[in-house]
Amino acid sequence: MNGVNTSQDRRLGAFHEQLTLADGAWTAGPAAHAPTVVDTPVTGPPPALPRQGPTRADARRAAKRRRTLPGRGNPFAAAPENLKRLVPKALVVAFLAGGTTAFVAHDKAVRLDVDGTPRTLHTFADDVTELLAEEGVTVGAHDRVSPGPNTGLDHGDEVVVHYGRPVTLTLDGSRHQVWTTADTVAGALREFGIRAEGAHLSAARSTRIARTGLTLTVRTERAVTFMADGQERTLRTNAATVREALAEAGITLHGQDTTSVAPASFPRDGQTISVMRITDTREVHEESVPYAVERSEDPELLRGSEVVERAGRNGVRRVTYAVRTVNGVRQKPRRAAEELVHRPVSRVVRTGTRQRPDPVAGADGLNWSALAACESGGRPGAVDPSGTYGGLYQFDTRTWQSLGGSGRPQDAPAAEQTYRAKKLYVQRGASPWPHCGRRLTG
Repeated sequence: MNGVNTSQDRRLGAFHEQLTLADGAWTAGPAAHAPTVVDTPVTGPPPALPRQGPTRADARRAAKRRRTLPGRGNPFAAAPENLKRLVPKALVVAFLAGGTTAFVAHDKAVRLDVDGTPRTLHTFADDVTELLAEEGVTVGAHDRVSPGPNTGLDHGDEVVVHYGRPVTLTLDGSRHQVWTTADTVAGALREFGIRAEGAHLSAARSTRIARTGLTLTVRTERAVTFMADGQERTLRTNAATVREALAEAGITLHGQDTTSVAPASFPRDGQTISVMRITDTREVHEESVPYAVERSEDPELLRGSEVVERAGRNGVRRVTYAVRTVNGVRQKPRRAAEELVHRPVSRVVRTGTRQRPDPVAGADGLNWSALAACESGGRPGAVDPSGTYGGLYQFDTRTWQSLGGSGRPQDAPAAEQTYRAKKLYVQRGASPWPHCGRRLTG
């Protein structure tokens, strides 16, 4: 009997080592078994599983107890086929009992709120990261998870996920690209720290922000001071331009009126803006236009002498000026237009280039200016009433040409006339001037 029992024990032990659970039925095969609900992968160290069935020593002790029970025979000897059927069932019961204990020990109920949608679920995850991975929840750089991703999980914990939303925000004229985890405009404003009281919003505070984002314009309430017409006015406004703020303050611009900053600019908090009352007028003035002098060289004239052939005359120009008055103060006139009324007439002058003659000995020390004043009144172009005598010293043409002069004496420069008169004096003394000759020495 002992030999039979020992043989049966060896067969039972080998059979026990080959048991495996596959597709819901016990089959013979390798020592490894197919995955069960207890074997679901989790992050972290694997749970400690209880012993999954009786060992060979347990089987031997059970067989010995059955053999020594009163009124019972040897079941192993009498019914080996029954033994083969009963042992696997007992092992299955023991395995399931141990697995259930491990299953219950690691299962936990948690609450998961994903972007405002809460649900309660059971999980074996050890931390938040594993839970999100199990549930297929992907988070990005702009999303927020509470508690943090690596925080451990316990039964009854709550995990909240808020998705990030892009917002194109224009705040008081400045454009920004920002992110928020709030799902409404009001929540985003709180998150950005923007004071919404008295502000202008392009979307209502209750407007939902989709995952795709939102474009939002915010103009906060600001204090702006206007200086107009000698008065100071301060108001709180969310106007988009200085012009709009002026209208809110009851200030009207007329004609050329403007402000110290551009009316289309954005009014800043604490800004002081001056209103400039502008009046534009025009003034017309006539101004003189100086004439030009046209000079030409004449080789017939002695060097240093000039003959004016045509007198010059100034022109007249009419100029229109724009005059601006700002808050009663006249500004510098600005030339706006001009018109030439009379053209100037140039002065034409001939300049002598002929070499001056040498001094006339015996005549240079005489008072020739006094003689000229007596004969012609000191006028180089003077001509007597008969037309016979001309020039400073009233030469007749024949005498003039005999002294080396050309043309008529009254057409020659004064210096040349004096030179010819000196030559005549050397030849004939003061006799050519019977009435005024005494002025030369007097």
